[in-house]
Amino acid sequence: MRGAFDSLSVGTFHQDKGELHGVTVVVDTDGPEVFVGRCHEVTPEGVVLLDADAHAVEAGAASKEEWVRRAARYGVWARHRHLVVPRQRVASIRRLGDVAE
Repeated sequence: MRGAFDSLSVGTFHQDKGELHGVTVVVDTDGPEVFVGRCHEVTPEGVVLLDADAHAVEAGAASKEEWVRRAARYGVWARHRHLVVPRQRVASIRRLGDVAE
């Protein structure tokens, strides 16, 4: 018996969300903040992250790169279920899996 999804192939869901949809990414900003989370989509308004964590560099705190390396090694605590990083603040987006330890 044929099911409703027989004609669908793996990977066809959410094709309109972009290549980073569902990938854990690092979003660096032009300021002291850096974010790690699962990319939902990149829109004209900004980068939409799910299950994300954020770090802001302050006196005595880890640098952005130290925090990102720690996130790559141990994972992140999802402090934000849904977060939008405004596009004008985004300096770069990269896959967390591409971070060297």
